Amino acid sequence: MATRVRPATAFDRRGLSGPALRTFFRIAELWSLSVEEQMTLLGQTARSTFFKWKKDANAVLPKDTLERISYIVGIYKALQLLLPSEQAADEWVKRPNSAPPFAGRSALDRMLSGQVVDLYIVRQYLDAQRGGWG
Repeated sequence: MATRVRPATAFDRRGLSGPALRTFFRIAELWSLSVEEQMTLLGQTARSTFFKWKKDANAVLPKDTLERISYIVGIYKALQLLLPSEQAADEWVKRPNSAPPFAGRSALDRMLSGQVVDLYIVRQYLDAQRGGWG
């Protein structure tokens, strides 16, 4: 019986979900996010599901949640590269910012709108500050 090979581009939510959740919760800790903020960033409205994910990070996440976590990880990575210290990078998300995408609010305020596009905008802004994508 031949083994069926999946294309390398196949989206493996089961394989990505656990590492994605563990990474998200670590970033949330570093950024000192409340439960409500974490739930909003994940696009989650059910507290029971959120706490289930927090207790057992081996759940299979929806594509939307994985996309959100991907943006958050990219934001975290960009901040670590752009700023001189880990502490400054972790505090940046809560500081007021006069750049056009933020209009005096913090990046976290923008991200907490609940829309995936706002995570994308913050990520895009930071990537531009780094001089490109990556």
